[in-house]
Order: sequence, then C-alpha cells, then structure tokens
Amino acid sequence: MKLLLFLILPFCLLGQTDTTSNVDWLKNYDKALKVSKKENKNVLVYFTGSDWCPPCKKLKQDLFETEEFSELSKSYVLLYVDIPRNKDLLSDKQWNHNQEVLKKLNKKGVFPLLSVVNGKGKALDEYSGYGMTGEIGYHLKFLKKNK
Repeated sequence: MKLLLFLILPFCLLGQTDTTSNVDWLKNYDKALKVSKKENKNVLVYFTGSDWCPPCKKLKQDLFETEEFSELSKSYVLLYVDIPRNKDLLSDKQWNHNQEVLKKLNKKGVFPLLSVVNGKGKALDEYSGYGMTGEIGYHLKFLKKNK
C-alpha cells in the first residue's frame, strides 16, 4: 500500500501549481524590478485569485499555457501576484508582499489584471478582465504592444 501511494503521489502533485504555464514567474516585486533593469525588459505583473476567480483560471488555460504566450513572455520579466481567498496557500510573508503590490499596482482590486511596469516601477499600461470565451486576441495584442 505504501509503495502504491509513493508511486501515485508525484502524479497528484503535478496539478498542484500556483503559477501559470511552463514559463518562469517571479513572486517578488523588488527582484522583478532588478531583473527588469538588468535585462532592459518591462515587467508583466499578473494579478490572479487562483482559488476563487473563474476568469483567472480560464485565462491561465487559454493564454498562459499556450506556445504563443511562451514566446511573448521572453520579452518580459514575469511577476505572479496571487490573492487567494484561502490564505493558507501562501506564506504570511508572501501574502503580505502580494497585498503591498496589490495596493501599489491594482488599487481597484480587479482580477484578472495584466499590468506592465518599467524597471523603475512606473506603471505603463494595464489590461483587465477576461470574457472566458477563448478569445485571447486582445491579451496578445496588449502583450505585443508593451514589450
């Protein structure tokens, strides 16, 4: 029985992820700004409610898990800011950090929200919402425009 559990557990954990797609998302705002300055790229900040926001979940599937996003993401430093209802999904430190970034860049508390900032933290553009129709053209246009 223990052997069976040992063999099955890794497959159960495959779906347990709090970031999107197969690209690397940072989770610290200051680190993202440092990398942004170093690499001369804008920061794409993604605000999500991973455990409660249906449009966020659908956008993850429809946009962030695509090859086109994977290619576009190379032009950005990616920052993932999760605001789950279940606070146990994050450490206290990460929760507090995400709340600070939320206050700074997402004052209206809109989810999902894509925000682009430069290496100095200046907000350049943002795009909010998702209609859950599978139509990601506007999101792709936003990403292409702000890289």
